[in-house]
Amino acid sequence: MFQKVLIANRGEIALRILRTLKSMGLTTVVAHHAIDAESPAVLEADETIELHGATPVAAYLDIDQLVEACRHSGAQAVHPGYGFLSENASFARALNAAGIVFIGPRADTIELMGDKVRARTFVAERGFPVAPGAIEDDNPATFVERARQLGTPLLIKPSAGGGGKGMRIVRDLAQLEAEVATARREGERYFGDGRLFVERYVERPRHIEVQVLGDESGQVVHLWERECSVQRRFQKIIEETPSPALTNKQRRDICESAAGIARACGYRGAGTVEFIYGASGEFYFLEMNTRLQVEHPVTEMVTGIDLVREQVRVARGEPLAFAQSDIAQHGHAIECRLYAEDAAHDFRPATGKILRWQAPAGPGVRVDSGVREGQAVTAAFDPMIAKIICHGATRDEAIARSVRALQDTVLLGLTTNASYLARVLRHPEFMEGRADTGMLARCVEELRGTVSEEDTDLAIAAAVLSDRELLRAVRSVPAMHAAMGAWRN
Repeated sequence: MFQKVLIANRGEIALRILRTLKSMGLTTVVAHHAIDAESPAVLEADETIELHGATPVAAYLDIDQLVEACRHSGAQAVHPGYGFLSENASFARALNAAGIVFIGPRADTIELMGDKVRARTFVAERGFPVAPGAIEDDNPATFVERARQLGTPLLIKPSAGGGGKGMRIVRDLAQLEAEVATARREGERYFGDGRLFVERYVERPRHIEVQVLGDESGQVVHLWERECSVQRRFQKIIEETPSPALTNKQRRDICESAAGIARACGYRGAGTVEFIYGASGEFYFLEMNTRLQVEHPVTEMVTGIDLVREQVRVARGEPLAFAQSDIAQHGHAIECRLYAEDAAHDFRPATGKILRWQAPAGPGVRVDSGVREGQAVTAAFDPMIAKIICHGATRDEAIARSVRALQDTVLLGLTTNASYLARVLRHPEFMEGRADTGMLARCVEELRGTVSEEDTDLAIAAAVLSDRELLRAVRSVPAMHAAMGAWRN
């Protein structure tokens, strides 16, 4: 049993974890770089401890410094959130060696499922579906020829990959060797590992993932699926549950497969098993994320289960508090990732100070945010500002609430993708439940919008402000200045 937990993360996920820990009566410690000293998570923590590093990211990745932060603060456990060290087996082992609980799976599980090739082999050997493929490590000399024999289209992946980095689609076998060489260079650049594997590429695939929970006794349950097919450059931007693609039988099959995979690897804690789903109803194992997912709130909205609370309970050695038959889906939930980026200019990252932040509210609306007014958004981290999660009795109601929430969002001082997200939600392919992972690339022109459209949104927001000083400040933002001039005229 532990009473004090150190949160080894930042932003919205640090604040989200902190609030559940406090509701459980636990003492919170937030480890942070100086750049985050005025963030909501740091301001709400019971205790804080500053991290140092050559860069802000380096500070959050410093295992020795985090272990020392636990010793200094007396924290008996660490919640890693997602990203940073959340799937780092060395971090889990270092904490264990220091007598500190890692709120997550065992280090050997992280290693097994974190290596895409080992995970793929593990899953295939136990009879779960994987796409036809070839692994370079099996015989490097014959890798290209074995890949060629699979036929096209092919998807080349770095063995140590993640986030879509280094992935290459091959439709012409004459380009295979060149694409393999490019993928290898990218794998080395992004991950320090040039090993590859290749799979048959599923045309117009959908990305379906299943939330699982396991305890120390080996009990595993699933909390149904999420669809994450709306992706830009392999990065998810909108997630929902239930998936509009699945029949009841397909939903049962894919969820039971995920639970079976988690059971086979002795999974402990919260994790996600991801699948590629084809147009004819086939599905293949993609990877397992051994941590909390960014999109976990949609699962919480339809099941009523607090996943962070369950992570903590399992880490304490407590059994799952429910059986599979106790977990039902109620209604529909959608999550939109609000980014500081300019969709009208090829999604150029936006930086600057947040001059006004007003999160949307209303029935079925949840906002997970880690920012506040006056805080600076820099290029040091991922540009996500907040997650806007909306629940409805039906999918149509969840979509309508999501669009309204995006329209009600006020963030002045830098550009966001709010209007772009609303256009995606209103696009016929999404509305009709037909979106696949290629939708955004295929519908670029339809979704583009215009600079004037973005500026109009800013002008409307400016019109409701009464603070003269704030209005003077936002005039320094060129797009807002132009928009306000148009509004006055």
